[in-house]
Amino acid sequence: MKRLFKKGEHVKNVRNGRVMEVLTYVKDNRSYLVECAWFDLDKKEIRTNRFKQNTLLKAS
Repeated sequence: MKRLFKKGEHVKNVRNGRVMEVLTYVKDNRSYLVECAWFDLDKKEIRTNRFKQNTLLKAS
């Protein structure tokens, strides 16, 4: 499986439409996990989480 995104690119989550920035790739058993960061407006802080690569799209 190849990497679709580069570090610093903006991606969009398919499920909730949140736009995030790619931080790093993490190798899982057979696929890649993408660690992303976004700004939480309610809490006024930066959040990070890991998502499967196939649940993200390039944001324009």
